[in-house]
Amino acid sequence: MQKSHLAPTLQELTFRGMLLGALITVVFTASNVYLGLKVGLTFASSIPAAVISMAVLKMFAGSNILENNMVQTQASSAGTLSSVIFVIPGLLMMGYWQGFPFLQTLLICTAGGILGVIFTIPLRQVMVVKSDLPYPEGVAAAEILKAGNHAEGQNSESGIKEIATGGVIAAFVSFLTNGLRIVADSASLWIKGGNAVFQIPMGFSLALLGAGYLVGIVGGIAILSGIALTWLVGVPYFTTLFPMTPDADMVNHALSVWSGKVRFIGVGTIGIAAIWTLLVLMKPMIQGMAQSFRALKDPTLRSNDSTQLDLSPKTMIYITLVAILLIVLALHNFVANAPISAELSMLLIIACTLLAVLIGFFVAAACGYMAGLVGSSSSPISGIGIISVVLISITLMLIGKTSGLLDSAEGQQFLTALTIFSGSIVVSTAAISNDNLQDLKTGLLVKATPWRQQVALIIGCIVGALVIAPVLEILYHAYGFAGAMPRPDMDPSQALSAPQATLMTTIAKGIFSNNLEWTYIFMGIALGLGLIIIDAILKKSSQNRLALPALAVGMGIYLPPSVNMPIVIGAILAWLINRHLTSFAQRNSKNAQDMQKKADRYGTLFAAGLIVGESLIGVILAFIIAASVTSGGSDAPLALNLENWGTTAEILGLIIFVAGIGIFTLRVLRAKQ
Repeated sequence: MQKSHLAPTLQELTFRGMLLGALITVVFTASNVYLGLKVGLTFASSIPAAVISMAVLKMFAGSNILENNMVQTQASSAGTLSSVIFVIPGLLMMGYWQGFPFLQTLLICTAGGILGVIFTIPLRQVMVVKSDLPYPEGVAAAEILKAGNHAEGQNSESGIKEIATGGVIAAFVSFLTNGLRIVADSASLWIKGGNAVFQIPMGFSLALLGAGYLVGIVGGIAILSGIALTWLVGVPYFTTLFPMTPDADMVNHALSVWSGKVRFIGVGTIGIAAIWTLLVLMKPMIQGMAQSFRALKDPTLRSNDSTQLDLSPKTMIYITLVAILLIVLALHNFVANAPISAELSMLLIIACTLLAVLIGFFVAAACGYMAGLVGSSSSPISGIGIISVVLISITLMLIGKTSGLLDSAEGQQFLTALTIFSGSIVVSTAAISNDNLQDLKTGLLVKATPWRQQVALIIGCIVGALVIAPVLEILYHAYGFAGAMPRPDMDPSQALSAPQATLMTTIAKGIFSNNLEWTYIFMGIALGLGLIIIDAILKKSSQNRLALPALAVGMGIYLPPSVNMPIVIGAILAWLINRHLTSFAQRNSKNAQDMQKKADRYGTLFAAGLIVGESLIGVILAFIIAASVTSGGSDAPLALNLENWGTTAEILGLIIFVAGIGIFTLRVLRAKQ
């Protein structure tokens, strides 16, 4: 096997790199926690971290592409581990916690994050090295690192120019949209036929357009199918079945039907598709793990190629045991004050530990696949959180019935809280596994050493976990959460909405009080099974040229259409450009393969620039907003607040988005020259 030419000469995991990565992690984690609680969204931090790392480390002698890659790997945990905020604030909303205990929050974030790293290591070969999943953010980060590598000479200069062009455009548009708020980020055409409400949605994010370009046509069409099923079939059907009252708003009614009914169909589809994904990957995963354990017994079987070396199986076992011990300690601390017997406490600790580990392993494969398909930023982590909350709730409800805990309101509240607490561990695992494979894809492309990346990400998990609890505590006491205000004199309009945590808590409460509507989840499972069959038929009949991934369809149902549509358009744009270039090469007797390779480079670099520009502006605006709100100002301090501007903002958004597509196309079509 060919050895990496980079590994013997370039240092990767350095003290200065780890220190810089830790500082970036602290800053980005705090920003993500705030934004996630405020609007329910977080930004991917790996690409901005790579840009910052290159800017800082180039001032030091000996900096290189592999060292910068380690910094972005470590810092990427900031954008993902903070996803625990999609669940854990529910403990305050239901009145079980009055603040965020540092030790308990630290333990579950650290343990869940570490398991997310370990569980995805056996998946690296099958889902990264030998997979054709696009990993849009991983590829984008790799291109940025390559473009910034001074050793690549002229290619570096052209690459930086391409990234900078996309970055400036996306940053400017993002500032107009999210800063000044004079350009809309989405628009929809709403149509009412009888009682049925239809939506033709559109989103204007250039970063998601770039991500869609990297996703590919198969994933794009699958997501589009989910959008069509939602807004042309599901929502119209249920708005007909449950017509709105005469004084209700059509748009709000349709959105409530989507969030309260159709979205749960997406949850069921994602759940069954995730199980199927795990089953499909099980055989190669077992083969990979068996090979690793054989190498443990016989060191001569281990690869000499540094780009193929993961953490050893022995190390993985030790780290896993440490993570499990941390989970046990966290759960013991959580149930210690509950008015239950020692025997029942032990049973609950064992049950929740097993659930966290087993469900965590299950979601690691599913989240890794979703990240590979559409990127970490667009993966429905909250959907995985819902699935974990449902599974944990059902198990604890059985224990509650046999132990008598469900007979009292206090017992129901305790089991609901324990579900949210345990679900937070699973979400931490899901978030990091979602990110780890993306980072390993970047590492594969820049010829990094996998085990060093895995160490860097574990360090990032620990640093991020240290930050999350204090930031949550500060934000809670500064603004409060919707329905959970720490002081009676606080302004409810300034409260952080924490929408996903509210949803998780509602589901858990509904299960323990027997009020959850299961019909829609079962409908989603049935839909998912049908899609799996269709996908298998398409692959077999077309020799794998056609496919309809059920997981991607479920994401099209579950995620807001303003997020999905730019991804779909980007995927279609890439397909159209590829067809045009192939036809052009045939007509002009040119080498189609070389032309396609140039086009791929131009497109990937420009798409990476779009993602970088919007991400960096997101970080900057997060600090501006936080500073404004902290000083008693607005949560939109830069907004111009123009009167009667809504329609104009949507028209401007559409015009700019179309212009962005045009510029993107022209940049890629330079490959014809």
